Amino acid sequence: MTKTQRRARAGARNQLRIIGGTWRGRRLHFPDVPGLRPSADRVRETVFNWLQIEIPGARCLDLFAGSGALGLEALSRGASKVVFVDRDARAGGAVRDHLKLLQAEGGMVEQGDVLAFLSGEGEPFDVVFADPPFRQGLLEPVCRLLTERGWIRPGTRIYLEAEQELGTLSLPPGWQLLRSRTAGQVGYHLAVYAPADK
Repeated sequence: MTKTQRRARAGARNQLRIIGGTWRGRRLHFPDVPGLRPSADRVRETVFNWLQIEIPGARCLDLFAGSGALGLEALSRGASKVVFVDRDARAGGAVRDHLKLLQAEGGMVEQGDVLAFLSGEGEPFDVVFADPPFRQGLLEPVCRLLTERGWIRPGTRIYLEAEQELGTLSLPPGWQLLRSRTAGQVGYHLAVYAPADK
């Protein structure tokens, strides 16, 4: 394989397609960051079918944003605000470039460690996307901080993506699992925060 062919294949790998809403069909490139893996098209399509009532006008938080695929899809489908959080400067810069290219209002990027970000004083969001790197034990502390620091409120939907071998998710008190599916080695789940005393 020639150098040109390798670059072409890498370019095809490092792109995402927005699958619905205002920017449907737009293809966007993202940097070659180790471990960065946008949610597959079919997974995103299912997730946004689950969330189709919640997304228009919603305030969304995209944790471990990476390519920004989930948050950009939400903006395309009418979310009023999306905060993208990722520690990688190249990934964050690419998302900023995409927001500018798409003339997207309501999107902002916070570069930094997700757990450190969530440890700050929270503001409640309507929808949270959490797709952490696999096999690093990040889901449990993320879910705990979302609850304890005020990032979610009753009715908030939380999308969680994890390695399939985790099996059934252990959710914090007050969370209810609404949907759960697998695609290849990925388990993806939708929960709602519905504490009994609210």
